[in-house]
Order: sequence, then structure tokens, then C-alpha cells
Amino acid sequence: MEKLVAKTYATALFDVAIEINQLDRIGEELGFIKSAFHQYPEFYELYKTPQLSSEEKKQIIAQVFQAQIGNEVMNFMKILLDKRRTGAFEEIAKEYQRLANAHNNIVEAVAITAIPMPETDKLALENRLSTTTGKVVRLKNEIDDSILGGILVRIGDKVIDGTIQSRLNKLQESLAQIIV
Repeated sequence: MEKLVAKTYATALFDVAIEINQLDRIGEELGFIKSAFHQYPEFYELYKTPQLSSEEKKQIIAQVFQAQIGNEVMNFMKILLDKRRTGAFEEIAKEYQRLANAHNNIVEAVAITAIPMPETDKLALENRLSTTTGKVVRLKNEIDDSILGGILVRIGDKVIDGTIQSRLNKLQESLAQIIV
């Protein structure tokens, strides 16, 4: 249910952003609010709590974000308050980003490695994946101690497994097939 709510609201905001040609600005403003909520979780709880009236919350939101966000996002935040959808804000922001990325032919990818990737390697992998997929790839590096070596790349629902563990498993399967 929350995914449907997020998709509905994100699509509405996305349509407004396209109409006024402010896709990136609105995305940045949503990102700013999301990071503020992460940095101050008690503020996010205040935004979601039913103990304050929506009018009080609107005043607080206006005072806090008025200088940093435009009218469209401010009005959107107030609509979420009126419709009691404040708990879905994070999912809405994620869905908006997904829609904006799809519109701009951007795909997000994650490279999982045992140690942090040097920036030059990360950029080279981004370029290679961009060429392969035909889309602009934004690569994020995550560290996983369980990986012995190599790299595991996730692009959407695709996985490219170049880890040593994967190679060892394939070797083990091959050796199991040999009849002695």
C-alpha cells in the first residue's frame, strides 16, 4: 500500500516538475529535506506526529524550509500534511528520484567490494558500465567484509558477479562434474 501511495504522489510531483521544467531543482529540494530529516530524526517525528495539528506543522515546515525550497515543494509538503501521508515521505522521495533518473536516462548502480575502490577505478567502471548499458551510470561503492576479493555490481535488477567466491564456486561445480 505504501508503495502505491508513494508512486501516486511522486508521479504527481514529477508531472508538475516536468511541466515547469524544474525536474532537477525539485529533486534537489526533496533530497535536502530528506537529508534534514535524517540528520534530525526528532524533526521528522515531529512532522509525522498526530499530536500537533496540521496547521501547526505547516507553520513549522514553512519556518524551517522557507529559504531552502521553492513553492512547489513547500506546497507538496503541506499537501502531505493535509492528506496525512507524512509517513510516506521517504518512499515518495525515492520514487521521485527513480522517475527523474528514468526520464534522464540515468541508472544507479552499486559496486560491492572488500575494500574501498580508488576514485579512478570507480570512474573507469562507471564509464565502462555506461558504455555497456547505453545509459548514464551513477556508481556507489559499498564495502562488504564477507567478499574475499573481486567485485559484485548491481544495476537495477541485474547482477554482475566478479567476486573470487563466485569463481571458486564455479570451479567447485566444474570439479564435481569430473568423473574419476
